[in-house]
Amino acid sequence: MRYALYFTPPKNDPLTGAASIWLGRDAFVGETYPAPEEDGMTAAEQFELTADPRRYGFHATIKAPFALASSVNEKDLMAVVEDFTGRTPAFEIPELVLGQIGRFFALVPGFLHAPLQDFAASVVKSFEPFRAALCEADIARRKPEKLTESQRANLMRWGYPYVMEDFGFHMTLTGQVPEERSALMKSILEKRFAAFIGRPLSISGLAVFTEEERGGPFKIHSWLPLAGAKR
Repeated sequence: MRYALYFTPPKNDPLTGAASIWLGRDAFVGETYPAPEEDGMTAAEQFELTADPRRYGFHATIKAPFALASSVNEKDLMAVVEDFTGRTPAFEIPELVLGQIGRFFALVPGFLHAPLQDFAASVVKSFEPFRAALCEADIARRKPEKLTESQRANLMRWGYPYVMEDFGFHMTLTGQVPEERSALMKSILEKRFAAFIGRPLSISGLAVFTEEERGGPFKIHSWLPLAGAKR
């Protein structure tokens, strides 16, 4: 069993519904959907290009998947999640845009937003005591030879390369899209997510996702609202 601390909108949020239909799976309830047929792209191609994010469910990684340290259990973890969310206030990303990171597409902030960076760093630090150390295979899987110096340091210190100053909030919508299909995919996603692009995104909760066995689908164990008082 692995756990992860992700951001995802609430279960009944319109963005959750739109993204679940696009990805073909709702991580809240485990419901699956047939791939949508798009102009210029068959359902089969769309289904293939969304396979990677479908396994994880619609989310933004805050603390990457981890096995629990031997000294703690799920009840311990959930107690701290409840405490953390109870004293952390909700906030907004001022603008959500469609971005391309390498060959995959994601919804990302329009610009660097300090409260979001601080929130992510706080989650990573607060839950580090629950993370079991990475094994050599896990480290090798991250291809440390291809990481920057700071990313390698993050991997060894926090179990994931893309945290702290290397954190970039993104809600993944595709796997690797071939270059020749990139313009079409961008056009499709701009239309499908038009109601959310160019608008604020409320960071109103924190979700605990679980993966029962390596390679299996991630499911939402709990979604807790950020209920702390605004400063």
